[in-house]
Amino acid sequence: QVQLVESGGGLVQAGGSLRLACEASGRAINIYVMGWFRQAPGKEREFVGAITRSGSTTFYADSVKGRFTISRDNAKNTLYLQMNSLKPEDTAVYYCAADLLPPVVRHEAKAYDYWGQGTQVTVSS
Repeated sequence: QVQLVESGGGLVQAGGSLRLACEASGRAINIYVMGWFRQAPGKEREFVGAITRSGSTTFYADSVKGRFTISRDNAKNTLYLQMNSLKPEDTAVYYCAADLLPPVVRHEAKAYDYWGQGTQVTVSS
């Protein structure tokens, strides 16, 4: 029901910052828990962060805590991921995802119902 499109990826030096956006269409995102995931070559897709419907609570993988911030603007139907102090290990394709009416905020990629196409983030050393 909802279509998601990520943007904002690119090439950045270690220690730099990027802000990713995920624009939704087709349905308002306020009905979804929203999440960010990433996948590096040869690795499984992994959880980065998630945010509740109202934006009141956020969750992060240990690897990004203190560096990444997830937020949402329901009026603009957009999800964001602010990434600071980037490391080469952060290099991956980043995906946004929507989870419809979950019983709890979930960290498993398979639990999410809708996905964007991904945006590449490359961090050079």
